Amino acid sequence: MIRNDIRNIAIIAHVDHGKTTLVDAMLKQSGVFRANEHVEERVMDSNDLERERGITILSKNTAVMHEGVKINILDTPGHADFGGEVERVLNMVDGVLLLVDAYEGPMPQTKYVLRKALEAHLKPIVVINKIDRPDQRVEEVVDEVLDLFIELNADEDQLEFPVVYASARNGIAKLSMEDDNNNLEPLFKVILENIPAPDVDTEAPLQMLVNTLDYDNFIGRIVVGRVMRGTIHNGENIALMNEDKVRPGKIGRLYAYQGLKRVEVEEAKAGDIVALMGLQDAEIGETIADKDNPEALKGIKIDEPTLSMVFYVNNSPFAGKEGEYVTSRHIRDRLFKEAETNVALRVEETDSPDAYKVSGRGELHLSILIETMRREGFELQVGKPKVIMHRDETGTLQEPMEALTIDVPQDYMGAVMEGLGLRKAELQNMTEMAGYLRMEFKIPARGLIGFRNQFLTDTKGNGIMNHVFAGYEDYKGEIPGRTRGSLVAFESGETTSYGIGNAQERGTMFVIPSEKIYEGQLVGENSREDDMDVNPCKKKHVSNMRASGSDEAIRLIPPRTFSLEQALEHINEDELVEVTPKSIRMRKKVLNRLERGKLRARLKNS
Repeated sequence: MIRNDIRNIAIIAHVDHGKTTLVDAMLKQSGVFRANEHVEERVMDSNDLERERGITILSKNTAVMHEGVKINILDTPGHADFGGEVERVLNMVDGVLLLVDAYEGPMPQTKYVLRKALEAHLKPIVVINKIDRPDQRVEEVVDEVLDLFIELNADEDQLEFPVVYASARNGIAKLSMEDDNNNLEPLFKVILENIPAPDVDTEAPLQMLVNTLDYDNFIGRIVVGRVMRGTIHNGENIALMNEDKVRPGKIGRLYAYQGLKRVEVEEAKAGDIVALMGLQDAEIGETIADKDNPEALKGIKIDEPTLSMVFYVNNSPFAGKEGEYVTSRHIRDRLFKEAETNVALRVEETDSPDAYKVSGRGELHLSILIETMRREGFELQVGKPKVIMHRDETGTLQEPMEALTIDVPQDYMGAVMEGLGLRKAELQNMTEMAGYLRMEFKIPARGLIGFRNQFLTDTKGNGIMNHVFAGYEDYKGEIPGRTRGSLVAFESGETTSYGIGNAQERGTMFVIPSEKIYEGQLVGENSREDDMDVNPCKKKHVSNMRASGSDEAIRLIPPRTFSLEQALEHINEDELVEVTPKSIRMRKKVLNRLERGKLRARLKNS
C-alpha cells in the first residue's frame, strides 16, 4: 500500500548552510503559526547552547501540511562532531533535501552526510541556498554538486536529482534563476513530486525502530521513531526487542507531530513518525514489535568515536564552592544517562572510582556535553583529549584521519602550510575562489588538537576551517605538542597587581588582580618551553626608605582568556581543566610544587 498522504524527508547540509532557517520558512508558509504569533528566529534550535552558538546540535522533528499531504521534516546538525545525530535519523525518511551554499559549494560535511544518504538509497533533492548573496556562483556550485555525486558513486536514479534555487532567509524558492517567484511553493511541489510516498503494509504485525530518545521531567522517557510496518495503538501491549532478548511493554500515550507540537492520537500507521510515552527502559536501536509475532528490525549502526577524555571528580582546593553536583555518583549517573540518548558517545568506568573515560566524535561533541553539565550545576575536571587508535588485522597501529578544508586569503597561505606541515597534513587539492584559496588536506585527528587557535592567529582571524572524519590510516609518527611551558602559582591566595606585574615579564598571564587562585593553578604561559613557578599573590612591602621611582604605576597587560574548547586544546598531559558553573580554570594534576619536582625526577630517571 502506497500512502500518498505522507512524505518523510531529512534536511542535510554542512554547518551554516541554512537548514534550520529553511525549516523556519517552511513552517511559516504552511500556516503553522497564527498571523499575530511571535516566532523566534531558528525556532527549531530550541536549547540555549544551540541559540548561543548558532548551530544545530540535536536532530529534531516537525511536520507541515501542504495540499492535504503531511510532510514530516527532520532538521539535522551540520557539524561533523554530531554526525551520529544524522546517521540515526536517515532510516526514518524516504528522501533528503541536500542544502548547499551558493558561494561555498560542497564542503566536507556535505560529502559526509550525502554519502550516508546515498548508502541508505534515499532520493535526493538539491537545494542551492543563499542565492541572494552578492558573491553567489550558482552555476559552478551545481557542477561541483554533480561532481560530488559522481565521486560518491551515486546510481543513475540518484544522479537525476532535481535542483531548487532558494533563499531560505527570504522564504523564496525557484526552479530556475530567471523565475520571478516570492514563496516556497516550487520547493513544496518538488518534494511532493520527487520524494517517494511510503510503500508499506499497514495490516502486517507491528514493527517500529527506536531512533531517538527524549526526556521529560514529568513523564520520563519519550521514544521517537517511524512505524515501519503495521499499525500502533494508544495503550497497546507490545514486545520490546534487541539482539539478545524480548521483553513485554505497554504504550502509555501515542503522539504524532503537527508543526512544532506533539498531538495525542489513537493510532498511527506504517509510514508515520510518532512519539511514545510509557517505555521507560527502551534503548536506541531496539524494535517495538507485535506482542504475538515479534520480529526484530536491523539496528542502528553508528561510526565509532575518534576522541576520548577522562572526566574526574573535582578535587581542587575550591571544590564544592560553586557547584551543586560534585560527587562521583552524581557525575557517573549524569554521564550514563547522556550515553542512553547520545548514540555516538561511549562512557567507560576506569580503575579509579573518581574517573570515567568518555569517548565521542570530536572536541566539540565532548565540550558541548561538558558545557551542558556545567550549566546544570556540575563541577568536574577533564584531562587532555586523546585520539582513539586501533590495530588492523596485521597488527599495524592505525589512527583516525580528518579531511580538512581551509579557506584563507592568499597572503596567509605560507603560514598555514607551515603549521600544517608540522602536524603531518598532506595537501590533496587547491583551488582559487574570489580572492580566497581553498586548500584540502588529509591530517591525523591528533594534529587538529590545538590547531584552531594557531590557525586564527596565523590568519589574523580571516581563515575558515572545516573538517570531517575520513577513516583510519597507518600511524603517521610523532607530532610536536605545545611549544611553551606554563606559569604555575606556587602559593594559594588572592592575586595582586604587583605580583602579576612581576610575573608578566615571564610570559602571557591568564589572571586579573584580586582573583582567588590556588597552588598548582596555571596562571599564565611561559615564554620558554619549560614550566616556571611564580607568585602572582606577592604584595609590595612598605619600607620607610623610599626611592623616587618606587611608586611608579604598574602597567598590566590584559590577560588572555579561554573558552572551554580553548582550554581543552591548551593543556598538556600533566594538566587538567577544572570546570564549575562559574569558572573555567587550568591546573596541574599534581598541585604541590615539591611533589611535581619529585615526579619529574622519577620520570627523567626511568
